[in-house]
Amino acid sequence: MIKYCKKCLMPSTRPRIMFDKTGVCNACQYKKENIKIDYEKREEELRKILKKNKVKGSKYDCVVPWSGGKDSSYVAYQLKFKYGVNPLLVTFSPLIPSQVGKHNRKEMIKLGFDHIIVTPNEKISSYLSKRFLIERANPKVAWDAGINSIPIKTAMEKKIKLIFYAEHGESHYGGKILNKNSDKIRDINEIFEHQIGDDPKNWIDNIVAEKDIAPYCLPEKKEFNKNKMQAYYFAYFDSWDVNRNYEFIKKKINFKTHEKNRSPGTFTDYDSLDDHIDSIYYHLQYIKFGFGRCWRDASRHVQLNKLKKDKAIKFINEYDHELDDNDLSKTLDYLKMSRIEFFNIIEKHRNKKIWKKSGNKYKLINEPE
Repeated sequence: MIKYCKKCLMPSTRPRIMFDKTGVCNACQYKKENIKIDYEKREEELRKILKKNKVKGSKYDCVVPWSGGKDSSYVAYQLKFKYGVNPLLVTFSPLIPSQVGKHNRKEMIKLGFDHIIVTPNEKISSYLSKRFLIERANPKVAWDAGINSIPIKTAMEKKIKLIFYAEHGESHYGGKILNKNSDKIRDINEIFEHQIGDDPKNWIDNIVAEKDIAPYCLPEKKEFNKNKMQAYYFAYFDSWDVNRNYEFIKKKINFKTHEKNRSPGTFTDYDSLDDHIDSIYYHLQYIKFGFGRCWRDASRHVQLNKLKKDKAIKFINEYDHELDDNDLSKTLDYLKMSRIEFFNIIEKHRNKKIWKKSGNKYKLINEPE
């Protein structure tokens, strides 16, 4: 049986989610606790951190890992224009960049930001995406390593001591919180420990050479520690709201949303816009865990009291199973894979413990009420 959060509907199949004795998930518990937070006090703490690390002259004060989306753009804007620091925006290129994503990055840069984008060898990134789709039903494994690696290495190369990420996903959306500061400080040493079991050096084969994995490899731990870098989650200092972030940033730049007025597989149109492979990634999540992009969005909206549960269930039933044909075609071209091969692979990864066949379709063994 799948257990669903009594407040936000997030299922127990979400990796690392936990429920209290009343059936409420840890993400909802975290949101409830945040109501009590004195954000004026936290903002003062942020100002002290920024003042302490302010660099004189023309150097950068911090790095912001930046996709061009609403959340990282909100962080970058606030740091530059509200707090007066000079951030360097760092992007690890999307696998299959969308025109909307390119447009939004260009519009943001017009405001006066410096920006570095790293685009890895497409022959290798495509090969690794296909490999991890086949092995794990996740074409973004290597890309995830790249977005961990590149901002850190860029900061080290330029001797920048501060990095500001958006939010701590494990705290905000339900996951494993390792210590009381997990939602404030990004423990880079923790990243090193987590990546030991998935070291890019293990990806080397007859196609991937050691030189090919450079964008995905973290710096040596001793070199990182020598740099004395600090990494924070901006959301800790801010009353974080992804909808507010979107409403804010669209007033500052000509921020485009999905051209079809909603993104594939969901009811929203302003999130995960920069990569065509994202809708495939969320569909694969749906196959493996029984919840996809719409469920994720609906749950977050319920947590923020912006959507009623009955309306959330309606959206989930209507959109969560969707697989966009345009994004699928672009993804298959990128992966050099046929449709038959793709669908055979994803069926091998379908979680039979949570899905049951009903005629020619699959249904979850139990659904939220």
